[in-house]
Amino acid sequence: MEGRVIAVQCGSTPCRTRLPFRFGITTLRRADLVVARVEVEFEDGQRIPGYASDLLVPKWFDKNPATSADQDQDELVASIGRAASAYRAAGHGSLFQLWHRAHQRAVVEHPGVELVNGFGVALLERALMDAACRSAEVSFFDALRGNLFGFEPGQLHPELAGFELADCLGDPLERVTLRHTVGLADPLRRSTVTEALDPKDGLPVSLDEDIRAYGLNCFKLKISGETEADRARLCEIARVVQEAEVPAPRFTLDGNEQIEDLAQLVGLMNDLEADPDGRTLLEGLLYIEQPLPRHSSLDPDKVRELPALSAWAPILIDEADANTQAFPRALDLGYQGVSVKNCKGVFRALLNRALCEARGGGAFQASEDLTNLPVLALQQDLALLSALGLEHTERNGHHYFAGLAHLPEAEARAALRHHPDLYQEESGEIRLRIEAGTLALGSLKSPGFGYGSPVALEVRDPLALVEPGAQERPGS
Repeated sequence: MEGRVIAVQCGSTPCRTRLPFRFGITTLRRADLVVARVEVEFEDGQRIPGYASDLLVPKWFDKNPATSADQDQDELVASIGRAASAYRAAGHGSLFQLWHRAHQRAVVEHPGVELVNGFGVALLERALMDAACRSAEVSFFDALRGNLFGFEPGQLHPELAGFELADCLGDPLERVTLRHTVGLADPLRRSTVTEALDPKDGLPVSLDEDIRAYGLNCFKLKISGETEADRARLCEIARVVQEAEVPAPRFTLDGNEQIEDLAQLVGLMNDLEADPDGRTLLEGLLYIEQPLPRHSSLDPDKVRELPALSAWAPILIDEADANTQAFPRALDLGYQGVSVKNCKGVFRALLNRALCEARGGGAFQASEDLTNLPVLALQQDLALLSALGLEHTERNGHHYFAGLAHLPEAEARAALRHHPDLYQEESGEIRLRIEAGTLALGSLKSPGFGYGSPVALEVRDPLALVEPGAQERPGS
């Protein structure tokens, strides 16, 4: 399917957490949720809008301690402006061709932090995909099977010439297991919840409450890089999970770039092995995510301990997956996995899936959250992981934010109406429907990219997207 981008608009909604979320070098308490509307003219003359959304999360795309959260958000908005200009200049072509041209102009040829530069390109990419699905009246899953987007991985990786995506896609998942995030500031037991921390909103606050409320058995644990503190906290988490009688618990560890030397992490693994509670955690350990800072993750001199660490669990890259060449380099160095995040791009995830299939050897993808919020950001992320067959996913937006409270009533009601398997109403509040630690995904199969009718969707509080070389004007 071919077309051209003729208009881009964006708006934002301020969102505040119900609980502080400490990860890496920051604690998240607020962020803006941006919604993008992209109008595409297709070859049949139809002009169809598509939508996408993402939270402007500080200190993940760029972990610069010298900048404020507001400055980080401004950089992400500027990235959207550059991407809008690049897509509008990309002319006519398949969606993959438009993405490739925009990516080249706004990311490869633009100086700066690659994850920041790529954010805008990835956001508008999803809106284009949504428009294409709505024009063809097909779901995202059928679009992938029929190669509606013109995916040609051989253009970026010659080893993938002739690769057919449909050959490695099964039926979309009907349910996915939540891998519950345990942040560095999260209380582990209800008895430790302070008056200042408790939002008193009827939702769980501590880990033991979350396990009881949602039936959790899969967990993502943040580590700080301070070996003794990490050992003590991880063992305490293992005890909480055991006391809750969670059957066959599974864990992943997320370093968030906090480990300077992999030998330090090998030492932590040895310390855990020497502790009965630590051994329980290691028995359920699935993988370790992004231990090293991104700038040293692909340095051969910095990964000499990778084989020793991989004896405990496979290692995946997340922040180090900053460009289309990162994952093949990581595989050559001994990493096995790579994160799937829509903020890095759907085509990036599809390219990495193709590499996993071509390389084999245990190469894998893992779904990792960036505090995705309903409706668009969450559901498009769920649609992608469903298509890729990723059976568990880190989820944290429902824990650190209060349901769909950030949305206007009409949008929240529309989400409940079109996706009753995914949301439920409790005491007048619309929230995720989590059953036995899982989410239902069946309603994501409607035409479009992962969500039902866009009737209630609006671009509120328009952002001024300043395209390079253009005068500042709202929503252009």
